[in-house]
Amino acid sequence: MDVTGPSRFPAGTSQIPQQRGERLRDAAVRYAEERHWDVLSGAWLKTVDGVERCSCGTADCPAPGAHPTGRDWVNQATGSAVVVRRLWARTPRASILLPTGRTFDALDVPESAGCLALARMERRQVELGPVTCTPGRRMLFFVLPGAAAKIPDLVRNLGWPPNAIDLTARGEGDYVVAPPTRVGLRGPIQWARRPTAANRWLPDAQELVSALAYACGREHR
Repeated sequence: MDVTGPSRFPAGTSQIPQQRGERLRDAAVRYAEERHWDVLSGAWLKTVDGVERCSCGTADCPAPGAHPTGRDWVNQATGSAVVVRRLWARTPRASILLPTGRTFDALDVPESAGCLALARMERRQVELGPVTCTPGRRMLFFVLPGAAAKIPDLVRNLGWPPNAIDLTARGEGDYVVAPPTRVGLRGPIQWARRPTAANRWLPDAQELVSALAYACGREHR
């Protein structure tokens, strides 16, 4: 599955850089240093009898190589680049997890709806933050913290019962998996909108919810 293909993303997103050779440690350090995001080292993929499995040892792990490794993971995230280097020196293949509810929340929608909304927002010149796409065909739009508490009312004000459309927000106590982490054989997490100096200031959820809810509503029909 080639996420860089023009059939999956609107204009401006087709040239997503390949990230297979990017070192996880370098990416994690960059998130901490350049974006001031808290970073958590998660599970990793290891080869057992020629088969890649999650380090957690669960045969049917739902997110192989891409989840926290302990119950107290919320308190283990760090914004220190020095600590990040130390963590990945210890486990170089660890996944990169970014806790939400701190410097950002994430609006989570189906990929097809996300692409539609992205094209619509581009035409309207809406200022966007970073956006990831997952091998599970989801897209996550980074927004200011607090979105998780706002989304139900925002969606309701647009005429949708909150549970009627596939639009959720990840906030405090949750996390997103960051590129170039790979989720087992499903493939890597990638940027549909890479973090840059131009999108350092994140939008409020209210600025994106109309386009996202409209796109998710079309999926619901």
